[in-house]
Amino acid sequence: MSDPVSTGALRRMLVTSALPYANGPIHIGHLVEYIQADIWVRAMRMHGHEAYYVGADDTHGTAIMLRAQSEGITPLQLIERVWREHKRDFDHFLISFDNYCSTDSDENRILSERIFTALHEAGLIAERDIEQAYDPAKEMFLPDRFIKGECPKCGEKDQYGDSCEVCGSTYRPTELGKPYSVLSGATPVKKTSTHYFFRLSDPRCETFLRDWVGQLAQEEATKKMREWIGEDGNTKLTDWDISRDAPYFGFEIPGVPGKYFYVWLDAPIGYYASFKKLCDRLSLDFEEWVRPGTTTEQYHFIGKDILYFHTLFWPATLQFSGYRAPTNVFAHGFLTVDGTKMSKSRGTFINANSYITSGLDPQWLRYYIAAKLNSTMEDIDLNLEDFRARVNSDLVGKYVNIASRTAGFLIKWFDARVHDSAMNHRLLVQLRAAIPMIPTYYESREYSRALRQIMELADAVNVYVDAAKPWEKAKNPANAVALHETCSVSLEAFRLLTLALKPVLPKLAKSVETFLSIDPLKWADVTTPLSSARSIKPYQHLIQRVDQKQIDALLAVNR
Repeated sequence: MSDPVSTGALRRMLVTSALPYANGPIHIGHLVEYIQADIWVRAMRMHGHEAYYVGADDTHGTAIMLRAQSEGITPLQLIERVWREHKRDFDHFLISFDNYCSTDSDENRILSERIFTALHEAGLIAERDIEQAYDPAKEMFLPDRFIKGECPKCGEKDQYGDSCEVCGSTYRPTELGKPYSVLSGATPVKKTSTHYFFRLSDPRCETFLRDWVGQLAQEEATKKMREWIGEDGNTKLTDWDISRDAPYFGFEIPGVPGKYFYVWLDAPIGYYASFKKLCDRLSLDFEEWVRPGTTTEQYHFIGKDILYFHTLFWPATLQFSGYRAPTNVFAHGFLTVDGTKMSKSRGTFINANSYITSGLDPQWLRYYIAAKLNSTMEDIDLNLEDFRARVNSDLVGKYVNIASRTAGFLIKWFDARVHDSAMNHRLLVQLRAAIPMIPTYYESREYSRALRQIMELADAVNVYVDAAKPWEKAKNPANAVALHETCSVSLEAFRLLTLALKPVLPKLAKSVETFLSIDPLKWADVTTPLSSARSIKPYQHLIQRVDQKQIDALLAVNR
C-alpha cells in the first residue's frame, strides 16, 4: 500500500512519535524523529485536517528505579525532573505536541489493565514458569541489559544478555559464558519465577499480521515483517513476556502481587493514554477515535530499531483487545555526525539543550534534517561543515535574501504596498503551478525532495531579481513602475516560498506572516496573492547565518 495523498476531503488523524525514555536527556539523534513527525503533522494541519500529535515520557522499568536509587531520590522525583527537561527541549525545537505527558499516569494504568484483561479473556495470555538470571547480591532478577558475559556465538567478552554488538547474534542471557551482573559484579544464579506471556504465536495473531503487513508504506518494513512472521504455515512468531518481578518501577498487574507490567507493554499504550488526556481536555470522543472500523487514521513515527515492537506486538495487542490497528508505521534510520556514530570524545554526542545554549537556531537543524530525510529507513548524516554551508546558502543566500533585497524599496517608494497587476507575472504563475506538489512530498515523507524543489524555485526567483536589478532601478525615478513590479513580484514569490517552507520553519513563517501583514498561511492560500489593501511592515532580519564559532562551541561543550 502506498502512502496516502491528501484529497479534498478532510481527515482525522492521531500521530505519535516513540516515547523518549526518562533515563537521560534528549539528543540530536532523538530529534530526527520528532522533527520528521512534526513536519508531517504541520503539513497535514495546513490542509485543514484534524491532526493531533501526542507524546509522553516512557517512565517505567528497572533502569529508572536504579538511577533514582543512585541519585538518592524517588523514581517519581526523577521522572518529574526529566519530563520538564524533555518538554523544554521539545518546545525549543518547535515540536508541536497537542499533549505531552508521562506513561506513569492514571489514564495509562487504567488502559493497560483494560487491555491486559481483554487479551486474557481472548485467551491470548499464558502463565509460565521461567528460569531467569538472579543477582544474589542485589536480591533481584536481572533484565537482559543488566547482565554481561561472553557471547555464546563468537566468544567476545563484555556483551549484553540479549545480543552481541560484535557479531550481531541474539540469544538468551542464560546462554552467556562467564556471566556477571552489571549492578554488583556477582555471578548471576538461575531462579524460577511465574511470568505472563502474550501469545503472539497464536494462529489468530499470525493470520491478522499477515494481512496487516500489506498496509505498511515502507518496502523495507514489509520485508522485515515477512521475515519475522515466516513463510505461510511456518510462522516464526514467538510469545512475548509482558511481566516483570519486584522490585520494579511500574504498574502492578491486578490481582498478582509482586508482578508488574513490562515497560514495553505499557509504554505504547501510553500513546493512547496521552491522547485520552487530550480528548478529555478538548471534549473529543476517545472511544470513537480508537474503535475498530473507525474512519480516523493512526500513524506512528519510530526509529528502525523498534520496528519489531511496533509492527508485531503493538498492532496485535490493539487488534485483540478491542482497539483499531495502526493505519501505518513510519520508520526512519539513525543519525551519524560527520560520517561516524555520535561520540562524546569528539563532542558529537550532542544534547538538544547544549545546542540551544551554544546559540544555534533550532530552525537550522530542522531545515538540515528535513533536507536529508526521505521515506526510507536509510541512516542520515549530520555533516557539520555541510550544515553550516547549506543553511547559509539556502536559507540566507537564496530564500531570505529575496525579501531583504526588495522590501525596503517597496516601503520607501510605494507606501509599503504591492502593485496588484504584478500578481499575474509569469514567474508567479510558475511558482503557483509548482507549489501544490510540495504538500504531497511532505505527506509521503519525501522531505529532501520537497526542499530541493523549493530551493530550485528560490533560484528562479533570484535569477529574476538579479536580472531586474531593483537597486539600479531605484536610482532613476523614471523606472518607478518597473521597480514597483519587481518588488511586488519578489515579495509575492517570497510569500509562496514561505508557504512551502512553513512545516519545516514554523517560527520563521510566523515572522514572515507578520512582516507581510497576512493571515496564517495554509496550502489553499497558494492562489491568494498579496494585495495593495494591506501594507507590509518594515523588514527586519528573519534568520541569522551560522557562524563556525558557534559550532566549535557546541562541540567543546559536549566533550
